[in-house]
Amino acid sequence: MIRGVLTTETKTLTPTSDSEFVKGLGLTSATTLVMGSMIGSGIFIVSADIARMTDSPALLIAAWLVTGFMTITGALAYGELAAMMPHAGGQYVYLRESLGPLWGFLYGWTLFLVIQTGTIAAVGVAFGKFLGVFFPSVSSTNWILHLWKVPPIPIGPMVLGNMDVGLNTQNLAAILVVVFLSVLNIFGVRTGAAVQNVFTFAKTAALLGLVLLGLFIGRNAQAIAANFGANFWRNAGWAALHPVQVGIGGPMAMVGMLTIVAVSQVGSLFSSDAWNNVTFTAAEVRNPSRNLPLALAMGTGVVILLYIAANFAYLSVLPLHGNANGADVIARGIQYAKEDRVATAALQVIFGGSGAAMMAAAILVSTFGCNNGLILAGARVYYAMAKDGLFFRSVSRLHPKYKTPAVSLMVQMVWCSILCLSGTYGQLLDYIIIAVLVFYILTIFGLFVLRRKMPDAPRPYRAIGYPVLPAIYIVMALFIDIVLLRYKPQYTWPGLIIVLVGIPVYFAWSRRNQQSIASS
Repeated sequence: MIRGVLTTETKTLTPTSDSEFVKGLGLTSATTLVMGSMIGSGIFIVSADIARMTDSPALLIAAWLVTGFMTITGALAYGELAAMMPHAGGQYVYLRESLGPLWGFLYGWTLFLVIQTGTIAAVGVAFGKFLGVFFPSVSSTNWILHLWKVPPIPIGPMVLGNMDVGLNTQNLAAILVVVFLSVLNIFGVRTGAAVQNVFTFAKTAALLGLVLLGLFIGRNAQAIAANFGANFWRNAGWAALHPVQVGIGGPMAMVGMLTIVAVSQVGSLFSSDAWNNVTFTAAEVRNPSRNLPLALAMGTGVVILLYIAANFAYLSVLPLHGNANGADVIARGIQYAKEDRVATAALQVIFGGSGAAMMAAAILVSTFGCNNGLILAGARVYYAMAKDGLFFRSVSRLHPKYKTPAVSLMVQMVWCSILCLSGTYGQLLDYIIIAVLVFYILTIFGLFVLRRKMPDAPRPYRAIGYPVLPAIYIVMALFIDIVLLRYKPQYTWPGLIIVLVGIPVYFAWSRRNQQSIASS
């Protein structure tokens, strides 16, 4: 790949070539990659935590509406960058070209260390968890090799450690899925895309089925009375105050409506994340100037619509308010669904005991397809970094026959497997909430920078609503970051530290690359 170069004299982008790659992704495959990377297990679970925090049907929906607005607005802005620079690495390339190589590296560093690989590991373990519904021997307590119980380590508002390290049948299932999909994706982007298409259509159908069942067949009179009408707006007024615990074991603070919606969005934002993964594979998309913006817009739009409809379905079947010690799923409500499995609880109301098995099967399909998309896309970023001399040189090689970043896929696979074994990936995912938003903010800010630096560069698609919608996104994301820094320091400050540690790593790797070039 010949990287694009910004020149202050001409302010134009030098054409970039990714001719080694096979153009194996059409509009359908690109769209299913967007959707499949977004839909994992989150939509079936996180509404319980949002409901506990907001204590309001209206604010539960508001959290998903705000997330939906931000996701679609971000996707519309990324569409311009993707059409302008349709190269392997996607967001890494946009940050590199708009703000400089340091910012691109910090994104790639955090993506490899935690964001992408940690998500792959967590989704893989979720697969193992729900596989245990059908095969009880697959369990986090069924140890094959238990190495260490790390004690809790309190550091200010954070508690590190407090996890088991070793191999059990649940994380073994996760590792096997990661290995299988990583190897599968070596055999050509069309193979990975075919798997993605099948599983995305299947899990979208499952999610749509959940929505239709909840809204039209499983409607529960008790839930309707408790959640709609005047009760829908309960605790949703501007004057209403909501309790939030500051840190772990810290004091309780009373916050207003906007703040509680921002704090509660941790789950909905993560459930809607990874839509940007299609940009990582841009070099393999046919007619990218048209198909990438369309895939981003259509993929995010459909998924967000389904997510909001799913939450209305939950409210139609289960009362939002519940009792943690309730005797049945109705008594526990959305807030205290067993292990936060709201979708499972909803299907149990409709189908009885078989509902849990049906939902487990749907989540197995969903997590398998989600991981395929994450694995396929993530490897392209490390490939682009290696091309720039900012990652292991061998990662920049494509498979001689299949033209896929095989070494990058294998390096990603090994680190994901280690995260599965370590037990730390859950904490790491919590810690990078703020980092994910920061990099979205920086990338969309880069859109403004490139419009100024490169006014005459070809832009086959221009971001809808520019500059208003991108500016609104930046303001909203900054507000959420500030709120999380204030009220959830155990999640946010470690994420910033992970990003900042990448700065000396960048300079060390750059120096090594310069020395290598000088000696060659």
